[in-house]
Amino acid sequence: SLCASGASSLSYRELKELKKTDILHIDVRERWEVDRDGKIPASINIPLGELVEALQMDPTEFKEQYNQKMPSKSDPVVFSCLAGKRSKQALAFATSLGFN
Repeated sequence: SLCASGASSLSYRELKELKKTDILHIDVRERWEVDRDGKIPASINIPLGELVEALQMDPTEFKEQYNQKMPSKSDPVVFSCLAGKRSKQALAFATSLGFN
């Protein structure tokens, strides 16, 4: 299940369409879940417990750790997890840090 600022959730088809644009897809599942269930193509894995710290990192440090350009507060970001609960928490964290 996925969350976006304008909608509480996205369908797989909506996400697929969004991923054709310049969007950052952050998978907030634990690393062992990604290892067990597989990586979502073109997403980066930042477990929920690391997310607040990651979104406040220096952009160079973020790039080194996650091999991805750090999103600016106005960049489109989608969070996903297994059932939707953690992605909703991730959205709340990002919003509280000033991401729109």
